[in-house]
Amino acid sequence: MTRIQGIPDLGPGLRLHLNENTGGCSPKVVDAVRAFDARGLASYPDYRAAVLETAAFLDVDPDRLVLTNGLDEGVLLASIGILKPSTPPPDVVIPMPAFDTYITSARGMGAEVVAVPPGPDYTFPVDAVIAAITPRTRLVYVNNPNNPTGVPVPKDAIHRIARAATGAIVFVDEAYHDFMGENFLAEAAAYPNVLIGRTFSKAHGLAGIRIGAMIAAPEVLEPIRYVMPLFNLNVVAVQALRAALTDTEFKPWYMGQVAESKRRLYDALDRVGLRYWKSAANFVLVDGGDRVRTIVDGMIARGVLVRDRSKDPYCPGCFRITTGVVEHTQKAVDALEALCGRP
Repeated sequence: MTRIQGIPDLGPGLRLHLNENTGGCSPKVVDAVRAFDARGLASYPDYRAAVLETAAFLDVDPDRLVLTNGLDEGVLLASIGILKPSTPPPDVVIPMPAFDTYITSARGMGAEVVAVPPGPDYTFPVDAVIAAITPRTRLVYVNNPNNPTGVPVPKDAIHRIARAATGAIVFVDEAYHDFMGENFLAEAAAYPNVLIGRTFSKAHGLAGIRIGAMIAAPEVLEPIRYVMPLFNLNVVAVQALRAALTDTEFKPWYMGQVAESKRRLYDALDRVGLRYWKSAANFVLVDGGDRVRTIVDGMIARGVLVRDRSKDPYCPGCFRITTGVVEHTQKAVDALEALCGRP
């Protein structure tokens, strides 16, 4: 297996390993991309309209919004802007299991990562997170719902952490909030130390375009804006985002597909006797136990790519399946039942 820029090459197959939108994106986005001519592609992007329209879509003040090249860039820029070198180094509190970019970005800035193990059945460890906060803490991550478990974080837990972390920024990553049906964005305005992270990769299907957003008080965003590349979004991404925001039918359709896909996958996992966790996102974490390697390799051999999480000490023996378009999920269900058998 080769790696290019850190991403493993699993070969061709149905991509259910990266939580992409398996339905693609809005036709309006495709039309916007196809409309480019040579002069348009040769021009630097103008972000003003995109920022105003995204702010209106999110119902936030434009001064509280920055657009990023995917939310991954947002995490990196927040680390660069907030984690100033110091002696002793700053702390970053990360409830586990977690999105790897939180950890690598923090360590890349010389920060100490304070990993907080999950509660039973991946319940959010709010008391342990608060206990981990010290005067050295500069960032606290809350991934809601969590990736890779899909387990949601109670709003009360986020309120408690925001009140406790008075000397830190609480980064609430809401990459999968569309599938959960609620978010913390409105409540975040009451806290000067809360930063909300969003992506248009999942529900809107713009993973290949790379569009993310961060919403926070202007003073929180100031050090992030300072280190942000001048033209971090390309012209195609800007127009694709604007087009996606105008389509009021694509996302609701996809939400319905994801909900039905999860129902079918849960039923199949019950039939084959595999443990899983009910998910508030567009994926399901499955406990393959001592069969995980056989299952993951067997799924890939049958043309269904799934994410092996079994080497993560916080979810040993587990793998993750994206739930998107029902037709795609059914192919995964068929492969899973062929591998594990039906009682």
